[in-house]
Amino acid sequence: MRQAVLLGSAGTKRTDFFQQAAAQAGLPVLFVDWSSPEQWERQPDQTQWMMKIDPPLWDSCFLGQLGQLTHDYQEKLRRLSAAAKDHPLEFFNHPSAILELLDKRVCKKRLEQEMLAVTELLSGDKQDIRTAAQLLETMRAEHIYQVFLKPVSGSGAAGVSALRFQPSTGRLVLYTCALLHPQLGLVNTKCLRRFCGRDEVMDYIEHILALDCVIERWYAKAEHEGCSYDLRAVVLDGRLQFVLGRLSKGPITNLHLNNHPLSAKQLGLPERVLQEVRLLCRQAASCFPGLRIAGIDLLLEKGSLRPRIIEMNAQGDLIYQDIFQDNRIYIEQARVMREWVEG
Repeated sequence: MRQAVLLGSAGTKRTDFFQQAAAQAGLPVLFVDWSSPEQWERQPDQTQWMMKIDPPLWDSCFLGQLGQLTHDYQEKLRRLSAAAKDHPLEFFNHPSAILELLDKRVCKKRLEQEMLAVTELLSGDKQDIRTAAQLLETMRAEHIYQVFLKPVSGSGAAGVSALRFQPSTGRLVLYTCALLHPQLGLVNTKCLRRFCGRDEVMDYIEHILALDCVIERWYAKAEHEGCSYDLRAVVLDGRLQFVLGRLSKGPITNLHLNNHPLSAKQLGLPERVLQEVRLLCRQAASCFPGLRIAGIDLLLEKGSLRPRIIEMNAQGDLIYQDIFQDNRIYIEQARVMREWVEG
């Protein structure tokens, strides 16, 4: 007997809209909540499961807790991976693939090794940039004066910061959703702020780097109607399933920051560019065995529209502009799982 399983959190949009899609596809789904994960450990031996893993809920706004929260999640994923050796358990996205994409450094280095177009890690990201002074020295030496700093783990722009450095004057400008509280440390506010006082910016950089960050080159993005934009693409089994533009007046484009979504059709992207995006997404997904679906963030370089991968997310399939319309991303996943159940 085969059974489709969703491991997630009750009452979330991820759970509710996948269950709606499963019902529409005629797929019975067993729901397992992260709050009682022992349920999957009691799986009957005669039942073969295919499990779709959604991320657990993180309810902390304190960026200093990102490391521990991610570590706890990584341990749960490793337990799931080990359980598959003793139980008839398959995964839509294998826990090992989710683990690789959870670590932005591991993910980006894998893509770079495959010679794919990405936003490169500064100085090859030798993990020896620990202070603001070291960062500015490296930027000056490599003649790269705009970078993004991103915690190795985390999502939703938590801790992501964009830094501009004018080497001739020493002027610094920092854009970030993090707010430095004197007692609580860095707090994720989900509100983009701009800082330009040198001492203040240097202080922020010190605290952000302490989170363990990747540092990436900041490319000028393509523009549309006065906004810069990048793309969120969803790829399933090597096929580009969904593309959404994310338009912003600032450097960070995450839609929950009140940025503007726009379809690829509305952006008027040439077919040549869409073909390049399809190919790059397919190549990127193939770098990670066990990865069937991924959300991939790409920029299009200003002028040439050459696509570059910013980052990948093994659980980046929740797109509000899809679930509140056709819900086709989840419907297609449910269809794939139903075909597996029916053997």
